[in-house]
Amino acid sequence: MLAALLASTLAAVAGFGGAAVMLPVLVWAFGVREAVPMLTIAQLVGNGSRAWFNRRELVPPVVGWFALGAVPTAILGGILFATSSAPALQRILGVFLLLTVVYRHSRFGQKLSVRLRGFALIGAVFGFLSALLGSVGPLMAPFFLAFGLVKAAYIGTEALSTVIMHVVKLAVYGTFALVAMRSAAIAAAIGLLMIAGSYLGKRMLDRLPERIFPLLVEAVLVISGLQFLVFA
Repeated sequence: MLAALLASTLAAVAGFGGAAVMLPVLVWAFGVREAVPMLTIAQLVGNGSRAWFNRRELVPPVVGWFALGAVPTAILGGILFATSSAPALQRILGVFLLLTVVYRHSRFGQKLSVRLRGFALIGAVFGFLSALLGSVGPLMAPFFLAFGLVKAAYIGTEALSTVIMHVVKLAVYGTFALVAMRSAAIAAAIGLLMIAGSYLGKRMLDRLPERIFPLLVEAVLVISGLQFLVFA
């Protein structure tokens, strides 16, 4: 319960990081195979609440193009998850998160720009990875930021895009009987608690200066990357 509250508050401020907090806890308690579907249920509720709290600043065209690419690849990734091992992929994710921060400060990363239709490709890549790894919020952050989204517009738009991925993933996980009734009930309870964290995070976000926001995002990227390397 404490991890869920902390995770959702962090995600509501930075736009991601909640899954990085929750995943090691769920893996420790239930194992990787059960933890990822449980995390998906909890994140579905948590991201849905963040999208609602920031609904006035949402950018629907970004969500639409993202979903166009994410839906088919999330189905493929969910099928592969049902038949593959995740720990090695989580270590790769941890390394990639750290490299993302380095890239953002490189000459090429500072010139990164994303056009609206580019979110179809971004959705295709991260829909697949999300179904395999459970969490890709930190990986998506540089692209949403490069499009010019900040604070509530970034939080709400990224959250709604993620909700679409989670709905598709849950449908696939259910098809392969990866979500037990007991696990689903626990995950739903965690998700309900995340709504409170989303509300607290939204109140904090409203008071956060825009210039500090990218620095906070990068701090969460580093912490998330190290956490995946240690706990994978």
